[in-house]
Amino acid sequence: MKMNVIKEAVAKGQSILTEYQGKKLLRDYGIPVVKEEMVSDEKEALRVAKSIGFPMVLKFCSSQVAHKTEKGLIALDLHNEEELATAFRGLKDRTQGLEGGFLLQEFVKGTRELVIGMIRDPQFGLCVMFGLGGVFTEVLNDTSFRIAPLKKQDAMEMIQQIKGHKILEAVRGMKAVDLEVLCQSLIGLGNLGLEHEAVKEVDINPLVVREGCPVAVDALVVLRDFPLRRERNN
Repeated sequence: MKMNVIKEAVAKGQSILTEYQGKKLLRDYGIPVVKEEMVSDEKEALRVAKSIGFPMVLKFCSSQVAHKTEKGLIALDLHNEEELATAFRGLKDRTQGLEGGFLLQEFVKGTRELVIGMIRDPQFGLCVMFGLGGVFTEVLNDTSFRIAPLKKQDAMEMIQQIKGHKILEAVRGMKAVDLEVLCQSLIGLGNLGLEHEAVKEVDINPLVVREGCPVAVDALVVLRDFPLRRERNN
């Protein structure tokens, strides 16, 4: 499973994984992800919604589109079948001519958002990143980095290094963030990069904290411009 997603994407000439492909990969490395399913039409969307439960999020899912929000290709906080049906028709109209499908997922609510990622730095090599997510990512630029592979101590140091680390504690009636899960997610990102040289970078923003547990609700996995031998032969 871990290799198949990347092999399929490389074979198709994709520069990025679709969000659905990316989440499948993240799940294999111990990173909690939102409940979601791909749907092909309105009837299937309504069926899946009954299984997952409202409220829901509907997204256009394609390797041609990296940033869905800016292009108006996402509908948030859908509370019933009527809202879902209207959103589906609207997205279908706006995506005529584009290759892709529709991703239906549970709407995850949380008052704290984090960001984790992986990059290949020209000087330091494979690095894992942690910081405050959502709108705070660019505004505050409060992040920390470590070179992979990571041990639990490395991950804990990353978490404590950001200026806003106290937001992870139990404050204002909110549960403390599960640091075991957060550490495993950071370690998993490092392992993902080490095992898959075809992956250039990973951006998980936001990683929403729901009842103390971090959950990836969006993910961007960027591939290198060329298929590497190790990826082809496995």
